[in-house]
Amino acid sequence: MIDVKHLKHFSTIVGEENIYSDKAHLIAYSYDATREHFEPDAVIFPRNEEDISNILKYCNEHRIIIVPRGAGSGFTGGALPSSGGIVLAMEKHMNKILEIDMKNMVAIVQPGVINMDLQRAVEELGLFYPPDPASQDYSTLGGNVSENAGGMRAAKYGITKDYVMATRAVLPNGDIIKAGKRTIKDVAGYNISGILIASEGTLAVLSEITLKLIPKPKLTKTAMGIFSSVSDAMEAVYKTMASGITPVAMEFLDNLTIRAVEQTFKKGLPVDAGALLVTDVDGNLEEDLNFQLAQIEKVFRENGCTEFKIAKDKAEASDIWFARRNASQSLSIYGSKKLNEDVTVPRSALPELLEKFYAIADKYNIKIPCFGHTGDGNVHTNVMVDGKDPEQVKIAYKAIEEVFQATIDLGGTLSGEHGIGLAKAPYMRMAFSDEEMNLFKSIKMAFDPNNILNPAKMGLN
Repeated sequence: MIDVKHLKHFSTIVGEENIYSDKAHLIAYSYDATREHFEPDAVIFPRNEEDISNILKYCNEHRIIIVPRGAGSGFTGGALPSSGGIVLAMEKHMNKILEIDMKNMVAIVQPGVINMDLQRAVEELGLFYPPDPASQDYSTLGGNVSENAGGMRAAKYGITKDYVMATRAVLPNGDIIKAGKRTIKDVAGYNISGILIASEGTLAVLSEITLKLIPKPKLTKTAMGIFSSVSDAMEAVYKTMASGITPVAMEFLDNLTIRAVEQTFKKGLPVDAGALLVTDVDGNLEEDLNFQLAQIEKVFRENGCTEFKIAKDKAEASDIWFARRNASQSLSIYGSKKLNEDVTVPRSALPELLEKFYAIADKYNIKIPCFGHTGDGNVHTNVMVDGKDPEQVKIAYKAIEEVFQATIDLGGTLSGEHGIGLAKAPYMRMAFSDEEMNLFKSIKMAFDPNNILNPAKMGLN
């Protein structure tokens, strides 16, 4: 419980209307998409960078824990106040698009700006901000940077880190730094902005972000391939990417996921199919899109595709994408508890990775439906069990550990999108050596020697 004198001091910084310690606010800011629950001692809504600086300086002096938060849409507990303290919530005031620079094609935003709001604003001007996490309608850009969020367009356009040119940030002692520049090239000094990306709010609090924009392609087309086996589909993925064609998206659903979507929504999906691949291509010429789709179909059919369908219009494209966009929520038919992981491997390892996952499912007699962004090697692996059965839950965590080990053995990583947070912190030493973990801890200590900023995350404690 935080001392009342501290709350009174914070109210002199941000005003009484921007600090709350009532039960309703503490509950509202106690959870994220993990469904774990940790109540903070207070919630503060900073109005500007100066407020953030003054708050952090005071917290550092009095050893008060601070947890930065965007929309709370994360899947690993990165914004949860697991050690108590204060949640620093950005969505109320720090939510402005400060500038869209048409000449240099950059946007300058505050961390509380919703991803889709920026996309819409720049597209009205003929520009494009590609990173599109599934939470794009409500996740904030500060959260996207803190987790290095990706999305379906990552196969062609990359992820958040590929668009961050500069950041302003407040260090735990209240100092304000500017990392990076608006320039295309910048090799002066250490890449501090790069260190802050994916740091999950453990090193500094973002107060401003400069993002690269690109021209918006004029045309997009969608297609779907049906495969008799998931192995054939995975072969088609990496061979397509190696063929010289780079689709915007290359998404897949395995048979368990197809059946779940069909049982839930009755969309007429081929429930006997081993896998579906959904792909988008874009460009400025109809001929170019047709050429790309012809090449994709060729590779697909050479690798076991039994049917290839090109959407005739936006409505049909939306129908094709429906199954992928609703895959996650459909999986509840297999169990009340889902351990949802976002492991990533080199694309050529995808066939073997999926084989290993299904062998783990057979070993424990459970369901592990998979879907995801195979165009960049990112698989959403869902271990499904009865959450009311303690033995089933134990089995689920054993299976997840084996999922991580299989991924690491194939040269992969624990997370391609969701980050580490609390949920994956116990597995960090599977993926990193003692020397590497010690280096991470040294970086944390250099930024935050008193460990007040989002402690107990990423396995750093």
